[in-house]
Amino acid sequence: MSLIVQKYGGTSVGTVERIQAVADKVIGFRKAGHDVVVVVSAMSGETNRLIGLAGQMQEKPDAREMDVLVSTGEQVTISLLCMALKARGQDARSYTGGQVRILTDDSHTKARIQEIDDAKMRTDLEAGRVVVVAGFQGVDHQGNITTLGRGGSDTTGVALAAALKADECQIYTDVDGVYTTDPRVVEKAKRLEKITFEEMLEMASLGSKVLQIRAVEFAGKYQVPLRVLHSFKDGPGTLITIDEDQSDMEQPVVSGIAFNRDEAKLSIRGVPDSPGVASKVLAPIGEANIEVDVIVQNMAADNTNDITFTVHRNELDKAKAVLEKVASDLSAREVVGDASVVKVSVVGVGMRSHAGVASTMFNALAAENINIQLITTSEIKISVVIEEKYLELAVRSLHTAFGLDAEPVVE
Repeated sequence: MSLIVQKYGGTSVGTVERIQAVADKVIGFRKAGHDVVVVVSAMSGETNRLIGLAGQMQEKPDAREMDVLVSTGEQVTISLLCMALKARGQDARSYTGGQVRILTDDSHTKARIQEIDDAKMRTDLEAGRVVVVAGFQGVDHQGNITTLGRGGSDTTGVALAAALKADECQIYTDVDGVYTTDPRVVEKAKRLEKITFEEMLEMASLGSKVLQIRAVEFAGKYQVPLRVLHSFKDGPGTLITIDEDQSDMEQPVVSGIAFNRDEAKLSIRGVPDSPGVASKVLAPIGEANIEVDVIVQNMAADNTNDITFTVHRNELDKAKAVLEKVASDLSAREVVGDASVVKVSVVGVGMRSHAGVASTMFNALAAENINIQLITTSEIKISVVIEEKYLELAVRSLHTAFGLDAEPVVE
């Protein structure tokens, strides 16, 4: 008998019929001899509805009260799922985050888990019950309800799996696994049987929306076997593993192509070529709580420097205003912003032991006459910033260049 933690997202429990389907799936695992803990999100659309109500009360709703409000969505789901399980003859018990005692810090709307009391859950499991826990929430040391931020139910699932030392944490969603890239962009994208935590972390941080990045970090830290599965279709899904499989001779150099449309580029031109100038440019951006991604500095012909970096597209105007003040203080020549760029990345642990990945990437883009504006690398990824209009062409060409296209099905 194994212990499995299953997490079902909002679309998976979006209607009464879907909650009943989840109950049937859980019963199947129980009949196969597994102990099951289920983590559920609010029914799809419910959290947005609650946020909308809050906006009618306060222009900027109080963070503590927001947590009290939005946490109710999951409470509805856990009770309904338990009712569905009991109707099928399976004893079950629901718990809010506070009832389990998922202890968090006091950062309302973006709390982080500090400790989990697993005693009640273990008692129920030993009694043959299915444990159903509200995702996305906990309580702080004062007993205040807290929430973990958007996508926090994934983190709840992984955290419970770690606390209970579960054999596997299964994340059920509206896709049947992790793909080499977005199938909506590349028809030949294929589902990966497995991917390492490192690769998944890069894919999540670079724009893949399959898993919340904090959940991947948590799973990697506590070595929780993680599997992504489809809520309504049977299949093996994608296993996210601890380490790369050195015995797999067919392991591709690149596992996937990630992309992010939410990029914008800023350049400050003609800043003095002197020590500390990069800090003078970027420190005010950080103080404005604006995250910077790719950074490139190069010297111009007149011995001044140009510094270019990317930010989230929604923060372009705010960042540009900060940078214009910096430019005035430094007597820089100009500040230029561009919201028509995207970031495309190749990711793979195989890059550690294979040369020529960069040249393959750059040659594939050059063959499509796609100009690279910025480049950044890590041990297992190469990212480039290009014009937005070339995004899909770039992803398709790279997908083919690295041999990731799925073989056609022969009828």
